[in-house]
Amino acid sequence: MIKKLLLALFILCSTTAFAESSGGPLLYKNQFPLFTHLNTPYFEKAALETSFSATLSHSSVYLVKESAEWSIGLDMEVTELSLRYRKKVSGNLELGAELPFLSLNSGFLDAPLDAYHSAFGFPDYGRSNRPDNDFLYSVKKNGTAIISGKGGGVGPGDLRLTIKRAISEDPAVSLMATIELPSGDAGEGYGNGSLDAGALVLLDKRLGERFTLYGNAGIFFPGDLKGENTIELKEYIFLGAAIEAALYKELSLIGQLYLETSPYPSTGIAELDRNGVLLSLGGRYGAGAGLYEFTFTEDPGVSGAPDFSFSLSFKRVF
Repeated sequence: MIKKLLLALFILCSTTAFAESSGGPLLYKNQFPLFTHLNTPYFEKAALETSFSATLSHSSVYLVKESAEWSIGLDMEVTELSLRYRKKVSGNLELGAELPFLSLNSGFLDAPLDAYHSAFGFPDYGRSNRPDNDFLYSVKKNGTAIISGKGGGVGPGDLRLTIKRAISEDPAVSLMATIELPSGDAGEGYGNGSLDAGALVLLDKRLGERFTLYGNAGIFFPGDLKGENTIELKEYIFLGAAIEAALYKELSLIGQLYLETSPYPSTGIAELDRNGVLLSLGGRYGAGAGLYEFTFTEDPGVSGAPDFSFSLSFKRVF
C-alpha cells in the first residue's frame, strides 16, 4: 500500500499548467460511523486553489442488526466540524490537510422522524423499537467487542493529507493521492487506529455557459480497524458525479450522487455489505472571495450511509 502511495506522489510532482476555479461539488462526505474514518473522501473538483473551508454537518444514523458472526448497534446522531486547507504551490500542484472534530450523541430528531414516517407511511427500519434519543454504538464479532462508543463526547478524527496534480485543462483532469493518519480514538469510534491511503482521478467539464459536470473515481486502501480488537479491512471504490447549474453570477444549485463500496469483510448484514449510496442536493452563494453552501443528503439505498444529513459550509478562496 505504501509503495503505491509513494508512486502516486512521485507522479504528482511533474509540471503542467492549470487554471483556477472557485466552484466545485458540494463539501460533503459519507458520515456513516463505520466508514467515515477510513479515508472516506470529500467529493473533489479537479481545479487547483488556495482556500480554507469549514463544514458543519449533522447526520442521523440507525442500524441495529445481527448475523451469525456480527452484531451491529448504531443509534445516534453525528455532528462533525471539518476544517480543510488547500494550498496551490505551483501551476499544477496543490497540497491539502483536513481535520474533523466529531460529536457522537443521542441527538434530538427521533420524535420528528417518527412523526414523519407515520404521516407518510414510510418504514422506520425498527427505530421505534428503541427509546427516543437513546445513544447506542456497539460493534461485535463473535461476541467480542470491536467498538464500544460513548455518547456525548467530542474528539478529533483522523487527520487527512492530500496532494493533487493537474494534468489537463479542457476537460480539467487531475490526479490526487491521499493519506490519513490515525489521530482519532478508534476504540470509542473517532478513528480506525491505522494508516490509510488512496488515489483518485478528478474531472471538471463545462457544459455551455451555465452548467458544469464533475466526476470522481478512486480506490482506497484502509488499514485494519484497531478498536478494542482488530478487524482486517479491504480496499474499496469511490465513484461520484455532480452537476452544477449557475442560476446567477453569485448563486448555483448542485446535485450529486456519491457511491462507496463496503470496506468490510462479508458480515451477513445487508445494510453493511451493500454499497453505500448518497444523493445530495444543495446551493452555493458567492460573496466576494467567500462561498456559502447548504447541503441536504439522503440515503436512497438504505445501506452504508446515514439516514439523512444536512450541512452548512463556508469557504474562503485566497
